[in-house]
Amino acid sequence: MLKSITFFAIGTVLLLPALFGVQTLFAQTGEPSRQEILRGSVTPEREWWDVLHYHLAVEFFPETKTIKGSNAIIFKTVKAGKKMQIDLQPPLAITKITHGSEQLKFEREGNVYWVNFDNEIAAGVEDKIEVFYEGRPVESRNPPWSGGISWGRDDLGEHFINTTCQGIGASIWWANKDHGADEPDRGMRISVTVPANLTAVSNGRLKKVDENAAEKTKTFHWEVTNPINNYGVNVNIGNYVNFSEQYNGEGGALDINYWVLAHQKEAAVRQFKEVPRMLKAFEHWFGKYPFYEDGFKLVAVSYPGMEHQSSVTYGNWYRNGYRNRDVSGTGIGFKFDFIIVHESGHEWFGNNISMKDAADMWIHEGFTNYSENLFVEYHFGKKDGEDYVIGSRQNIQNKSPIIGTYGTNREGSGDMYYKGGNMLHTIRNIINDDQKWLAIMRGLNKDFWHQTVTTGQIESYISKRAGIDLSKVFDQYLRGTQIPVLQYKTDGKTLTYQYDKVVKDFAMPVRVNINGKEVSLKPNETTQTYSFGEEIKNFEVNRNFYIMTEKIN
Repeated sequence: MLKSITFFAIGTVLLLPALFGVQTLFAQTGEPSRQEILRGSVTPEREWWDVLHYHLAVEFFPETKTIKGSNAIIFKTVKAGKKMQIDLQPPLAITKITHGSEQLKFEREGNVYWVNFDNEIAAGVEDKIEVFYEGRPVESRNPPWSGGISWGRDDLGEHFINTTCQGIGASIWWANKDHGADEPDRGMRISVTVPANLTAVSNGRLKKVDENAAEKTKTFHWEVTNPINNYGVNVNIGNYVNFSEQYNGEGGALDINYWVLAHQKEAAVRQFKEVPRMLKAFEHWFGKYPFYEDGFKLVAVSYPGMEHQSSVTYGNWYRNGYRNRDVSGTGIGFKFDFIIVHESGHEWFGNNISMKDAADMWIHEGFTNYSENLFVEYHFGKKDGEDYVIGSRQNIQNKSPIIGTYGTNREGSGDMYYKGGNMLHTIRNIINDDQKWLAIMRGLNKDFWHQTVTTGQIESYISKRAGIDLSKVFDQYLRGTQIPVLQYKTDGKTLTYQYDKVVKDFAMPVRVNINGKEVSLKPNETTQTYSFGEEIKNFEVNRNFYIMTEKIN
């Protein structure tokens, strides 16, 4: 997902000092509430069963801003269990839960429903329940940063309805097991009923449309064959028209569909030429698009955009940059459509590789932020790619850590975007081998294909493939707020240097320029010296390393 940006203009210079995250989850303080723990942890009532498939069926009633639906949940028991946790946030309410021909008993505790089976279900059993719910869901006041339903109108006055739920959780509009560690292994079906004059677009492929003349409704049946994270599920309803193309990529012929409002089609046909360019760059860097079976879809919405799996949403005014802005402050951001590139980058990092715990959201956002400058490098050259990521440092706050609090649904700070991207760019330069770096990027998506992961897994993978212990680098940038400071002084031909403001045993190698000549150093917290061979007149750190310098006497 993109970040919300506050711009301050000073003279002719744009500064971007304030980044704010999704759903106010970034950097929350204080003791977590019971509801946060129930939402963010793998409770005993969650751990004994594994979701295999969802069939979500939901009807939208625009005039009353209400919905009514059901979710058939096919699951397999990992171990024996009798009590199940199902999540649905008020004011929506579950009205009935069936298990075969029986109705199950349940009770509510805030956002959680405790579901009780009459008899314990043995381990290794495949089973099914169906959850029925209805009500007037939370209305999003600032999508996508506040989750819920957006009951809007398009420029021509037609109903234009969108769902968003990153951070706050998919349970804000549909009942499910709302935790990132468990995705439906066999994908899901999504059946959406709307007034007959509207079109409903969701994830995956459209399988059929049923018309109900008596009720004056249509039901659109969509199918996702791959695992999908809950917040990646979305529904968009409006006066849509469709056009399509095919992209011949690493996985063969990829079906691409565009769903836009009828009066925007001409602009969309022009602007969406960015999509094949995005796919070409990202398949180069990350490997084949992860969801060939489900196709790629770009869907017009009323808000800037989101990374809904195989159904990326777009509201960037059909212009380059991010709503007429360049987030890097370099001008390079106007060379491409930020929303198409950033939100599609999440198909690899966020949807293919997904976090188990919200505290590790940086895996989604840090890598996807970094994907922007890899796109730039692929199409415009390495210098522009470097300028773009380095320019984005002006947005980093360094007020709280990137990693959040585990088991509480608390994400880390908004620095997961630009600081995360600059950390990865720094690690690339530590490795200093572009072919190895390319292999690591592609290898991550291949070896963690359609998996949920932890930060520890990502750290270990990169260190192992790089042949370098990067654990202290990750500690420094992910778990702290201080940027390493390389203290140095020169005395004739001698350079004296050491790190300050670093975690214990931090010894990140760095390249520097002395009198215009590149030199490799491996500083640590103890004083070291380097003899150059001539009087040192000029000293600077290679700009691709995200560190500070301090000259001391």
